Amino acid sequence: MSIQEVATEPFDDQKPGTSGLRKKTRVFMQERYLENFVQSTFNAIGGGSGKTFVVSGDGRFLNDTAIQTILKMALANGASKVIVGKGGLLSTPAVSHLIRLNKTDGGFVLSASHNPGGIDEDFGIKFNTSNGGPAPEALTEKIFQNTKSISSYNTSDVADINLEIAGTTKLEGMAVEIIDPVANYMELMRTLFDFDAIRNLFSSGFSMRFDAMHAITGPYAKAILEGELGAAEGTVVNGIPSPDFGGGHPDPNPIWAKDLMSVMMQDDGPDFGAASDGDGDRNMIVGRQAYVTPSDSLAVLAANAHLAPGYAKGIAGIARSMPTSGAADLVARKLGIEIFETPTGWKFFGNLLDAGKVSICGEESAGTGSDHVREKDGLWAVLLWLNILAVRKMSVADLMKDHWATYGRNYYSRHDFEAVPTENADQLMQNLRDKQESLPGTKIGSTTVEFADDFSYQDPIDNSVSAHQGIRIGFAGGGRAVFRLSGTGTEGATLRLYLEQYVPASSDMSIETAVALKEVQAAAHEVSNLAALLGRSEPDVVT
Repeated sequence: MSIQEVATEPFDDQKPGTSGLRKKTRVFMQERYLENFVQSTFNAIGGGSGKTFVVSGDGRFLNDTAIQTILKMALANGASKVIVGKGGLLSTPAVSHLIRLNKTDGGFVLSASHNPGGIDEDFGIKFNTSNGGPAPEALTEKIFQNTKSISSYNTSDVADINLEIAGTTKLEGMAVEIIDPVANYMELMRTLFDFDAIRNLFSSGFSMRFDAMHAITGPYAKAILEGELGAAEGTVVNGIPSPDFGGGHPDPNPIWAKDLMSVMMQDDGPDFGAASDGDGDRNMIVGRQAYVTPSDSLAVLAANAHLAPGYAKGIAGIARSMPTSGAADLVARKLGIEIFETPTGWKFFGNLLDAGKVSICGEESAGTGSDHVREKDGLWAVLLWLNILAVRKMSVADLMKDHWATYGRNYYSRHDFEAVPTENADQLMQNLRDKQESLPGTKIGSTTVEFADDFSYQDPIDNSVSAHQGIRIGFAGGGRAVFRLSGTGTEGATLRLYLEQYVPASSDMSIETAVALKEVQAAAHEVSNLAALLGRSEPDVVT
């Protein structure tokens, strides 16, 4: 075996976003592209000498090849041990748990989350730190600066190792431990939820469908829901991870999980439905003829978390991303606990979780989680929903009606305008920034602007500031619109428009969402001149 220092060229376009570095798979297949980012990460954390890491991914195309590359580079950078899921597979929350459980120095997560996979689709990589969470902005920036100045990377000429055989082997001086991807995660779930109550729920005839979307949560859901909790065989569909996710788009929303939605909207559909995404950190919740928005799901989980053993003493606080609806705020107010509004990106929750300020966090983009790990966790959310339903003995639809009767309802929708020319999207955002101070008091259509700002966040733990996180516009009567550019796409820009309208508990809750949001939507389009700047007024995806 020989350690090699290989010359490489810096890249100008490798800046990681809030969810790591995402590019087309063929970009990562370029010579020395992946190596550049991995070595830059080792450089940014002070090298790998004597350190331990977790390395695995969601099984998308290039996953196994990338793992072999990282193992050889970890060895050449002096790492003492790397933990890998059998077959190179681990969900993102499982990686977070293993980092914390084994007190490793961090981990490389190979995924592009909910983006499609395949040789002509997307790949991604991010680094999670020793707390199990995504790298904070300061470290992300340090990695980025390294990618721009790097001149060489370290690797070794050892042969690939077999990732399908569990156990510990030696890769020269570095131990490689290949583990069951599910076992440790299942043990953690046992400490949080009343498995007996959920078993009794299923044995009573309760029916469920879980769509794993040909992605990583298939083996987890199969082992836990069907194997451990007694759900009927066949409850988990599309449960075998595929390099191209079965040719589908592993994003758990009503558009991409349309087969599940079709089944759940039938009169005789299952009692409960759920889906998860490519790397297992997102979720969709739906009851029979009752879709639950991610914002409402966060609020319901927070309001009922005490029904699960892991949260029986109550929760310390709630955190939500800024675009997420204010439904969780109402719960926090009733419980007498703090609510934190952060920028989008799970890493912003890390300091709050580590400081014990919050117990449950969530984002409108279908991510919810708690202090059990430092990532959002799709299957965790599903299990907490099941625990709540087992205790409250109500249907999803009735549970939602009860929640709205208590707190009122935050009607909510997200409109995604995808692959927008970057200059057009930037111009729209800049125009809103330029006139934000003059907007309050302005009548737009049938409503009036009450406030407008460009959201800035000061972390209450380390005092770091994150500016320009999205334009918020509040309207009279409980309406709100948020404009934000997303960093999760790989082509052009994605402009996201979030629409919200609060109605008090005494109101009619049966009105259609599109009707409830009509006034806010019209005002948002007018104030932003959206149709003229984007060349279209209809979004690509509505959730």
